[in-house]
Amino acid sequence: MSDKEPYIAWHGTTILAVRKGDQVVIAGDGQVSTGNTILKGNARKVRPLGKGDVIAGFAGATADAMTLFERLEAKIEQYPGQLTRACVELAKDWRTDRYLRRLEAMMIVADARVTLVLTGNGDVLEPEHGVVGIGSGGNYALAAARALADTEMSAEEIARKSMAIAAEICVFTNGNIVVESLKA
Repeated sequence: MSDKEPYIAWHGTTILAVRKGDQVVIAGDGQVSTGNTILKGNARKVRPLGKGDVIAGFAGATADAMTLFERLEAKIEQYPGQLTRACVELAKDWRTDRYLRRLEAMMIVADARVTLVLTGNGDVLEPEHGVVGIGSGGNYALAAARALADTEMSAEEIARKSMAIAAEICVFTNGNIVVESLKA
């Protein structure tokens, strides 16, 4: 990707965040694909960061995402309890550093107070309605989660059901779901 090409949204996975009541959940599938070949079915694309008070999920190139996780953890340590500030600082680095600009991934991060989407465009976005999805199955999971948001289901139940629906529709999403959650 050259410096002048627009950032390309990554496909090949599904990551979903659901915030409801006093709980926030990030769920991700485990499929790793190259082209039309499944390389691995149980990758862990969602994990806790920092001291466990932040959760994050990624869509995109795995090595790129690991680099971004490491950078975000350093920003979280630098700005403890200030997830938005840590994410803005990471986004600045991501946009201005020659090496980081070439990373091809997107992230959803959340703490007890806020859910954010980070992109290589320098975006730090807080989703509407407490729900956001990224990756190839992200829109399927997002639509299902928004439809289920007004039910009696918990955030985790909504995330699991929505991810199952996405796995039935998107060929790059499998049913091996990893879920991390936090209480507000």
